[in-house]
Amino acid sequence: MKTAQQLIADAKAQVPEVTAREVQDALARGEPLVLIDVREQNEWNLGHAAPAEYIGRGVLESQVESRVPRDARVVLMCASGNRSALAALTLQQMGYANVASLAGGFRDWVASGGAVAD
Repeated sequence: MKTAQQLIADAKAQVPEVTAREVQDALARGEPLVLIDVREQNEWNLGHAAPAEYIGRGVLESQVESRVPRDARVVLMCASGNRSALAALTLQQMGYANVASLAGGFRDWVASGGAVAD
């Protein structure tokens, strides 16, 4: 058996992490990238990264295939980077080859000056 922290650590060991600045720079250069926010709906409603799409963690597996091609570059974000690491690992298991987790999550997105919508 594993604790939640052990599962998160395992996911982070297997999934690349990118910084908010790296994602912002890639988007500014026009690089194709799908930014998915996996937080809860109430968190999203309070504010979210302006370029992000919302697919809650609880429905990610059932909705992602119809919305995001498997060959897309995908970056997942949550509040701090833990849920997104778990979600990214799941997408890897589903065959998404170019997936990463946003280190520091929405908190770092805001702190680095990323655009926010409400």
